[in-house]
Amino acid sequence: MSSIPDDEENCFEVVNNAIADQAGIVDIQVDTAREQVAFEYDPAVIHDEAIVTLARKVEPTLRQRFDTCTLRLAPQAGRACESCATKIEHRMNKIQGVRRATASYMGGVLSVTYDNGLISPDQILERVAEMGVKIAPKETEAADEAARPQPQWKKVWEWFTADRVEAIFTAITFVTMFGGLIAEYLHAQPIIPFVFFAVAYFTGSVFGLRGGLESLRHFTIDVDLLMVLAAAGAWVVGSPFEGAMLLFLFSLSNVLQAFAMDRTRNAIKALMKLRPNKALIRRGGRAMIMPIEKIIVGDVAIVRPGERIPMDGVVIEGESAVDQSSITGESMPVMKRLGSDVLAATINQQGGLEIRVTKLAKDSTIAKLIILVEEAHSEKAKTQRTIDKFEQYYALGVIIFTALAIIVPIFIFGEKFNSAFYRAMVLMVSASPCALVISTPASILSAIGNGARKGVLFKGGVYLEEAAGIKVVAFDKTGTLTLGKPQVTDVKVISLNGDENELLKLAASVEAKSEHPLAHAIVKTANARGIKLFEATAFQSETGKGVRATLNGLDVCVGSLRYFESFKTVGMELAQKHLEQMQDEGKTSVAVARLENGVAHLIGTIGIADVLRKESKEVIADLKSLGVEKVIMLTGDHDRVAQAIAKQAGVDEYYAGLLPEDKLQILKKLEQQYGRVAMVGDGVNDAPALAAASVGIAMGAAGTDVALETADVVLMSDDLTNIPYVIALSRKTQKTLFVNLAFSIGMMVLLIITTIFITLPLPLAVIGHEGSTVLVSLNGLRLLAFKRKKVNR
Repeated sequence: MSSIPDDEENCFEVVNNAIADQAGIVDIQVDTAREQVAFEYDPAVIHDEAIVTLARKVEPTLRQRFDTCTLRLAPQAGRACESCATKIEHRMNKIQGVRRATASYMGGVLSVTYDNGLISPDQILERVAEMGVKIAPKETEAADEAARPQPQWKKVWEWFTADRVEAIFTAITFVTMFGGLIAEYLHAQPIIPFVFFAVAYFTGSVFGLRGGLESLRHFTIDVDLLMVLAAAGAWVVGSPFEGAMLLFLFSLSNVLQAFAMDRTRNAIKALMKLRPNKALIRRGGRAMIMPIEKIIVGDVAIVRPGERIPMDGVVIEGESAVDQSSITGESMPVMKRLGSDVLAATINQQGGLEIRVTKLAKDSTIAKLIILVEEAHSEKAKTQRTIDKFEQYYALGVIIFTALAIIVPIFIFGEKFNSAFYRAMVLMVSASPCALVISTPASILSAIGNGARKGVLFKGGVYLEEAAGIKVVAFDKTGTLTLGKPQVTDVKVISLNGDENELLKLAASVEAKSEHPLAHAIVKTANARGIKLFEATAFQSETGKGVRATLNGLDVCVGSLRYFESFKTVGMELAQKHLEQMQDEGKTSVAVARLENGVAHLIGTIGIADVLRKESKEVIADLKSLGVEKVIMLTGDHDRVAQAIAKQAGVDEYYAGLLPEDKLQILKKLEQQYGRVAMVGDGVNDAPALAAASVGIAMGAAGTDVALETADVVLMSDDLTNIPYVIALSRKTQKTLFVNLAFSIGMMVLLIITTIFITLPLPLAVIGHEGSTVLVSLNGLRLLAFKRKKVNR
C-alpha cells in the first residue's frame, strides 16, 4: 500500500479493514478533502462490478466513523484575524482523530470533521480552549437564550457587544481628536490637547492593539498591528492629530466591515427566526405545549392554519396548502394530504394538520440547513486562502520596507529623522493590504447569503469559484430532466366508439390490483379524470407480461404483446402499429383487450413515459446562452427512451445504459476534454457521480440527507431554473472579485508611488487606504441583492 498523510491514516485503516479479505486490490488512496476513496486493482483478479460493490460497502462504514462539529468563533479581541484562523486550522489538523479543520473569523465558524472513535466533541472543545480560541454560543443557542425571559440589567449588558463598543469608541475618537486639534489651534495649555489626543489614541487603538497582540500570539502579523505602529509613529514625529485620524478612519472602516459581514450572516439569522421554539403536541391522549427539543419521534404535532410546522414529519390527518418557500424557494404553496411529508419551519396556510414527527429537532431539515450555511462560511475560496497566505509574508515585508525607508534616507542621504520617519509611516499606511484582505470574503459570503435566501446552498467559497468556470453540465435523466414518475401520455382507442375514458376505466380497474409502477400511472390518470372504477375479481398476474381480471362479468386483460401470444387475436395489426409508434418515441406501451371464448379482441393501447419537465428545454437553452459549451444527459435507461428524451430536451449528447461506474468514466473524460464539469442529479443514486464532478449539484434535496452530505451545491427545490442561476451568480461573484482585487491592488500601488515621489500627507494616505477598504466591502455586499436578468430569446 502507498504511504498516506497522517491526517488520512484513520480513514485508510477503516477502508483497509473493510476490504482485508478481498484479493486483487493493489493500492488504496484516500482523499479526505474531496471525501473520496480510490482503488487501484488488478482487472484479471477482480472485476469493475466488484470494485463498485466494495466502494458501497466502505461508504457507510466511513460515514459512521466521521462526524462534523461546527463551532462559532468569537472574534479575536473584537477583530477578524484570518491569518489567526489559518494557524488554528494548522494546529487543529495535527490533533489525532481530526480529519479536517476549516476556520474563518470573517465567517465566524470553525468546522472540524473528526473520527468519533478517537475523539469526541467535548475533547475538541477542550483542545480549542487550550489554544486560547474563544467560542461563542451557536446561533441556535443564542436564539434560544434570547427567547427566554432575562433581567433588564442582563439585556443592557448583552447589548454592549464588541462591535457596538467599537462603534462607540470610534465616535469618541472622532470627538476627542478634533478636541485636541481645536485646543492646539487656540494655544491651550499643552496638557489639554495631550489629554484629548491620549483619549483618542486609546479609544481608536484598543481594539486594533488587542487584535495585533492576539495575532502575534499565533506568530502572525496582521494589518491591525501595522496601523497602530503607524499611528504611534505619527505622534513620535509631532503629528498626533494625523495619527488620531488614522486610528479613527481605521476603526470606522472596521465598524463598517463588521456591519457588512454581519449582513452576510443574515441568512443564518433568517433561518433561525423561521424555527418555532414550541409546538402543540398530542401525547398520551392529551394536548400540551412543549419545547421542540423535548419532542420525540412518533409524537403527534397539531398545526393550526397560519402556524409554522414545528418538526419534520408526515401528515396523518387533515389537508392543507403549505408554503415551503422559506426552505425550498418554491413560489407556490404545495398541497399536503394524508401521507405527505412536511418540513419544519414551513407555513400551514389553510386547514388544520396533524403530523407524526419523523425526526428530532436537531436532525430536522431546517437544523441541517443552518449547519450547512455555517459550515459554508468556514470554507474559504481558493482566492481567499491564497491572499491569507500572501498577507503574512507581505505584512512582514511592509515592516522591513518601512524600516529601510527610515534607515536609508537618514544614514545614506543624510535626511532628517522627522521627515524620513513621517514618510515611512505614510508608506506603511499606503502599503497595508486592508482592502485586499477584505475584498474576497465580503464578496463570497454575500453571494452565499444570496443563494441561501433562494434555496440554493453553496457549501463554501471554493465551490462558488468552481461553478463560475463550468464548461460542461451533465444531467441525470430520471428525476432531474424528467419528473421521475411514469405518466400516461397516449390513450388510443381501437373500438368502444373512440371513448378514451371507457378504455381507461377498464384498464385502470384491472391495474388497480397490481403493484407495478406502470399500473399506478394508469390508475392515477383515471382518478385524475374522475373515472369511477369497476370492482375487479379473479385477478391474475403474469410477471413481465400482463394482468387479467373480471369486471362485471367481462374478462379484460392488459399487457405487452408477449402476453397475447397465447391467444387468438382480433385487431392486433392496428394495436401493434400503435405500440411500435409509441416505442419509437421512447414510451412504454400496453395493449388492452376483451377476452371472449379464448379470443382477445383488442380495444385500445396506452402509452406511458417518464415525462420531461416543462422547464427542461428552456433551462438547457439558457445554459447555452451563458456560454456552457456542452450539455449532456446520463441515464441507465435503454437507448430508445434516452434518445427520445434527449431530443425533446435539446441536449448535445446522451449516454444510455450506464452503470454508476460508467458515469464516473464519462465525467472524467469530459473533464479532460473540456475542463470543469457540473453533474446535476437527485443526490440519491447519483452520489458517486456528484462527488466525482468538479461541482456536484443536487436538486430537490429538502429532506434528503444523502444529497445534503454529498453535493457541493444543494438546490432545496425541484426547480431546474436554479441551475443557470447558480452559474450566473458564480460568474457575477467572480467579476466582483476581479474588480475588488484590481481596485485594491491599484490603490495600494498608487498610494505607494505618490508617497515615495510626492511625499503624500498622512491624512490623504489614510483616506485613500480606508476608503478603498470600505468601497470593496460595499461592492462585495452588492451581491446580497443580486437578481439575474434573463435575456429574452
